[in-house]
Formats: sequence, C-alpha cells, structure tokens
Amino acid sequence: MVEVVRFSRRGSGVRGEGDALFAARPDGRFEGYASLFGIADGAGDVMARGAFAGSLRRRGAGGVKLLYQHAAAEPIGVWTELYEDALGLFARGRVLTDLERGRDVLALMREGALDGLSVGFKTRQARTDRRTGARTILEADLWEVSVVTFPMLEGARVRRVG
Repeated sequence: MVEVVRFSRRGSGVRGEGDALFAARPDGRFEGYASLFGIADGAGDVMARGAFAGSLRRRGAGGVKLLYQHAAAEPIGVWTELYEDALGLFARGRVLTDLERGRDVLALMREGALDGLSVGFKTRQARTDRRTGARTILEADLWEVSVVTFPMLEGARVRRVG
C-alpha cells in the first residue's frame, strides 16, 4: 500500500481544486512530477518510494523553494502542494507573474519550450549496489524543485499549465 503524503501552503486555496477551476484561472499555476520512483536518472541514481516523506513532513510545501534552473538567486514562485504518490513526487505550484523572469518562464511553459522539473536535495540515506554501482536514494532532504530546460530524470516534467 502506498502512503500519500500531502502538504499544502496554508491559505493558497489550491487543496482539492478540480480541472475546471484549474483551467479557469490562468494565473501562473502549473503541476507535474518533480521526481519518479524506481527510474534511474542520467547519473544512474534511483529514488525510492518514501524518500521525500520525512522532508515533506518537516518542511511542507512552503519550505521548499521554487527556482529557475537551480539558481538560488532566481526564485520564480511558490510551491502550493507537494506530495508523494505511487508514481513519484507530485508538485503543484504558481509562477509569480509580477516578476519578469516569472512571465518569461510561464510563457515558455505554456508553449512547451520549457517543461522540465528537477529536485535539489541532500542525500540522507542511500544504498549502492556493489555489483552495478547504481545508487538508490532512500531518504532525501528536499530543498528546492526547479523548472529546468533539461531534467536529469527524463520523465520529470510539467504536465499542465494554467
């Protein structure tokens, strides 16, 4: 059985929103998978189910930064909801359109030119297969999730833009 851990930013009004509400509010909202479980990324690392659970409990969505291209000096919005499900780390956020970079990112996401997501974390616990050298990350301290051009994990993508 997969435990679904959901954390939302208080007062965001996002929790439980349906497709109709999402489509009716083109205000910078977007969603997708920031990480997928059980799939090797470009470096050969694999995220285990539950790897983000402890970090999400400690930080919540509001404690994880939304950055552009992993640049600490380029926050572009806020995460309104982050949770693990059977596939991976689901992320729902809002790009701030009051920022020039936010408007640019949102325009690129709407056209499909920018659709990668990537996690920034510190490995807390991992296991390395001695035979293959593959590393499975069992616990990750999640700091940020970035919108990126080229994600390390091919399937980590923006799935919908409002």
